[in-house]
Amino acid sequence: MKHRSLLWALTPLVVLALLLSACAPATTEAPPAATEAPATEAPAATEAPATEAPAATEAPAAACEGDYVLVPKNLGNPYFDTANDGAQEAAGELGITVLYQGSSTADATEQIALLNSWIAQQPCGLAISANDADALVPTGQAAMDAGIPVITWDSGIAIEGRNLLINQAVSQDIGAIQIQMASDLAGADGGQIAVLSATSTAPNQNGWIEVMKEELKKPEYSKLELVEVVYGDDDDTKSYNEAQALFTKYPDLKVIIAPTTVGIAAAARAVTDADLIGKVFVTGLGTPNQMREYVKSGAAPQFALWNPADLGYLAVYAMHALATGEIKGEVGETFDAGKLGEKTIEDDPDLGLNVLLGLPFIWDKDNIDDSNW
Repeated sequence: MKHRSLLWALTPLVVLALLLSACAPATTEAPPAATEAPATEAPAATEAPATEAPAATEAPAAACEGDYVLVPKNLGNPYFDTANDGAQEAAGELGITVLYQGSSTADATEQIALLNSWIAQQPCGLAISANDADALVPTGQAAMDAGIPVITWDSGIAIEGRNLLINQAVSQDIGAIQIQMASDLAGADGGQIAVLSATSTAPNQNGWIEVMKEELKKPEYSKLELVEVVYGDDDDTKSYNEAQALFTKYPDLKVIIAPTTVGIAAAARAVTDADLIGKVFVTGLGTPNQMREYVKSGAAPQFALWNPADLGYLAVYAMHALATGEIKGEVGETFDAGKLGEKTIEDDPDLGLNVLLGLPFIWDKDNIDDSNW
């Protein structure tokens, strides 16, 4: 299997927001620099004219001295935990505190409750992976009306409910590469494939699946048959059970595509436990550490992804740039994103104002040990 990289530009994605059942803010470990760096150290705070900051997010030009909040779809997910690692790295560099907040399940209602509790506390910014693009719009609007910058990452709130979207990659490329990998694994004779997604309302998942369906209309994929799309709700047990059900329902199934880090690991484990390695292959989007054993065993010979640590890192830099008035959130503006370099705000008729992260690629047995996250 050969490496393939993809351009990132994406879907309103990403992928993930969660909420505390008690709706009380829980603090994760913040980097030491977060409490040591004075507000004047934020570059934009000293460079942006006082008259410009209100236009950015209706907040003062001076650096915000409160907390920033990173909200994934759900806690206990290795993908989101890795994104938080990147967010904390950025927080240390910027001298700010970023709290990691969420619930154990990917549920839009719980997410909205958590966000409402934070809006009342006036944080410096919110970076959200949405469980439901449309349901979170009123909440995002309420935050912006309160002068709180709203960044969405991994899985975006609809355009009218946020300031900026952080694109992990181009939606077309993310969907297309998964069909390409499925085709490689199915072989020249093709065969039946199925998709094991996260929640049925996740905008990033649904966007990628639509791209997959369009890709399957191409002549080169005429021998692939998509038999069903099932949903594991980003829950390990449910995803595992859905994979097992696919084995039973479709005895000739060749490939399961799981465009979710929870689903791909659960499906690979189900293939392993059912002694179907070499008969049913798993591919999709995963993380190196969770997929290493399955890549080496042949249960999931290849998968793709961007670096979620970089996604969380960029989300924090963008959130901070808005909060300090370094940028107003307008097309063409640029801001410093630390180790990721200078980033530019772009506009797209479908995605709205967005910032592109970069390029994902394919992991296989030849490069899986080069990554440790």
